[in-house]
Amino acid sequence: MKAVLQMFKKLKDFLFESKQELGRVSWPSKQELWDSTMVVIFVSALLAVFVGIFDRIFTTLVSLIVR
Repeated sequence: MKAVLQMFKKLKDFLFESKQELGRVSWPSKQELWDSTMVVIFVSALLAVFVGIFDRIFTTLVSLIVR
């Protein structure tokens, strides 16, 4: 029983300390969050196009070799 109570005390301490730590976090502004989101979307789309182009090139090369 003592071990269970100790486990709940540790959990309570962890949650309390986590809440305190979240209060110290420097959260981004809405504009910073929006800008970062747009960068991620743009880079992801650019990477998808890049991979698609190389996939097409390698598919064509392999089909030419296999013939």
